[in-house]
Amino acid sequence: MEWPESETIALRPDPLLPEAPCPVRWRRSARARRVSLRICPAEGAVVVTLPMKVGRRHGLALLTEHAGWVLQRVAALAPERKLVPGGMVPIGGVEHLIRHDPARRGAALLEEGVLVVSGQVEFVGRRVRDFLRAEALRRIAQAARPHAEALDVAPRAIRLKDTKSRWGSCAPDRTLAFSWRLVMAPGWVLDYVVAHEVAHLREMNHSARFWAMVESRTPHRAAASEWLRRNGAGLLRVT
Repeated sequence: MEWPESETIALRPDPLLPEAPCPVRWRRSARARRVSLRICPAEGAVVVTLPMKVGRRHGLALLTEHAGWVLQRVAALAPERKLVPGGMVPIGGVEHLIRHDPARRGAALLEEGVLVVSGQVEFVGRRVRDFLRAEALRRIAQAARPHAEALDVAPRAIRLKDTKSRWGSCAPDRTLAFSWRLVMAPGWVLDYVVAHEVAHLREMNHSARFWAMVESRTPHRAAASEWLRRNGAGLLRVT
């Protein structure tokens, strides 16, 4: 029997409390050995992963068993933020108003406290995302240059992704990849993530030598890591 990939299920956090709606996304995995739950900030939902031959009822049983925890975690997620006219979007850690000006030349223009977007209103969200991606690549490449020169390394390429579990990565072929959403974080946070991945071009590990290298480039790494821990999920809720 087919079942939906995503749905809303009523869960009861406590026998004495009424049921509450909870967004659920189902996925099957050939690598999974047991049923598992995780909260996905980007989707604002609980993700239930099932092994290939395990029925959906086992996932429902686990949801019911941990209903209180699931509902509490989903409720604590940052609210979804839409890229629409009149909405706000952080750029470099500073909130900017999205203003639609259909007659303005150019797709999007960054001004003090304002991101002006031209064209038809139904394309505003896409144009804002395109601007953010282009700006992210520009700022990341700019941040990577001095770190690479100082460590005497050179990335093969710098790419952007929309990953949900990591802000950056370094592939064996020396390609660096970053979440475009870093452009919304303060510049010093973006700088730390970039330095972290550039350092992997010298040390493809997390040894004491690696961390000493990162610390030498970004003494603010502890503060940046803490900022991402507290605020990173909110960046994933910008859609």
